[in-house]
Amino acid sequence: MRDATGTTERRRAILEGAARVIARRGVRGLRVADLAAEAGVSTALIYYHFKDRPGVLRHALAFIGDRADRYTATGDEAAAPPADPRELLERTLLLEFQDLPEVRENSTAWGELRAHTVFDPELRAELAAAGAAWAAEVADLLGAACPGAPAPAVTGAAERLTALLEGLSVRWLSGLLPLWHARDLMLAGVRAEIAQLGSGHSAEFD
Repeated sequence: MRDATGTTERRRAILEGAARVIARRGVRGLRVADLAAEAGVSTALIYYHFKDRPGVLRHALAFIGDRADRYTATGDEAAAPPADPRELLERTLLLEFQDLPEVRENSTAWGELRAHTVFDPELRAELAAAGAAWAAEVADLLGAACPGAPAPAVTGAAERLTALLEGLSVRWLSGLLPLWHARDLMLAGVRAEIAQLGSGHSAEFD
């Protein structure tokens, strides 16, 4: 049986297991034997689907990104249609701050993968591509909210907002910020960037 993305159910179970293991133990803690036990499959099946451990990591990164796309598109706050492009942008970013097991696991696993690349370039190219795609998505939303803003300014604002989101997410997940405060800071960041873009003056052109 295949789901909508064409991924087999067992393959999906392996990737879900990989996300859990990475979130709990970090990238270095992901061992094929432990992953097999976590996913309830044989090690042979993991090698069949992913060839080797680096293959598991690359596909786990893509799975984590795809899962974030799903919950930011279908979360409770996305149920009602947004009033305008700015509201859509705010909702999309705030859905990364939900006190749900899947969101916590996903965000933690993403942080572990990002931290891993500081000393090991194994996933650096894939992680950079995923980060660039995320920033481009936010830039599209910003561009719709501020249609007269120059493209370089929109791109810079998107990069700042995605960096802010990642930093706030780490602080919230670590217990250094309450959820409500992380969300308030994220909203303040969005509104500051939109105000800057709407003013026609941006730091990129100082």
